[in-house]
Amino acid sequence: MSDATTGISLLVIAGIMNAAFAIPMKFTKKWAWENIWAVWSVYALLIMPALIAFVTVPRLGDVYSPSVTRNLILVAACGLAWGVAQVLFGLAVDAIGIALAFAIVLGLSAAIGSIIPLIRLHPDKVFAPAGLGVIAGVILVVIGVAVCAVAGHKRDKATAKADSGHKMPFSAGLLCAILSGLGAAAMNFGVAFGGALIHSAESTGTSPVWTINAVWFPLMVAGAIPNIVYCFYLMRKNGTLGNFSLSGTVSYWGLAGVTAFFWFASTIMYGVASGKLGELGPVLGWPFFMSLIVIMASVFGFMTGEWKNAGATPLRIQIVGVGILVLAVIVLSRAGQYV
Repeated sequence: MSDATTGISLLVIAGIMNAAFAIPMKFTKKWAWENIWAVWSVYALLIMPALIAFVTVPRLGDVYSPSVTRNLILVAACGLAWGVAQVLFGLAVDAIGIALAFAIVLGLSAAIGSIIPLIRLHPDKVFAPAGLGVIAGVILVVIGVAVCAVAGHKRDKATAKADSGHKMPFSAGLLCAILSGLGAAAMNFGVAFGGALIHSAESTGTSPVWTINAVWFPLMVAGAIPNIVYCFYLMRKNGTLGNFSLSGTVSYWGLAGVTAFFWFASTIMYGVASGKLGELGPVLGWPFFMSLIVIMASVFGFMTGEWKNAGATPLRIQIVGVGILVLAVIVLSRAGQYV
């Protein structure tokens, strides 16, 4: 099996796991969102990245030598921007709904997270077959996600869930979604611009498969800061800090661990797959990954009854949107053949 085929296979698995990571949260009904998200942030963004970095990267302290300080700061800044984007995403969902928020955030993230590394790191590839394939794939991703957003909005209206009880004006929620989409791409920027950390890890004897963990560690720790701070702000504001001591919630800590594992494992797989796709790995892999998440989230939505009572029209539109995303995945896969 070629490296490109292995990379694409890992991306498929990663997309499935990422789309499913939030399912265990449905079984933590005694906790507020800020309770489960705070525990998830500690597990997924602090504990797990630290453990895998210490286990897989020998002489981790030497990796972050003074010679890579500038790169380390850049990666951490990308992580911080991504963490802020996660907070803004939560606010956007509350104001404009899940469907529209997902469309804007994932569409912008897929486009910016691929195009900027392509132009910045590989300007000579922009008009080559691989670059043109990436651009075509990204355009299809944005269109597909937008169509899915229309379907989701119609579903919400049909089931009387949309546009009720918003805590901020629609325009403010739209701005939060746009800013979140811009910031969400920062995770991929951290991977794309973390080359010095990867080379430093290689020089200390780290296996090429795991050198990306030297990037994930500072990126995710920085991303944890705004998430945890915002969750504790909400717990104090809403009086939900005491939810951790409610009876019958011991299992919630384990469910949060499962949620964190699915998300973290999918992210690690994305990093490994990105390395398998060659020098355009972050450029090709990111929109591919985003497409698969939306596709599989739609499948899980069908399976869990999210489209029940929505009517035939929203479902047909959603199927069209998913079909466009499948086409995007095929185009991006073909582009990978030219790397």
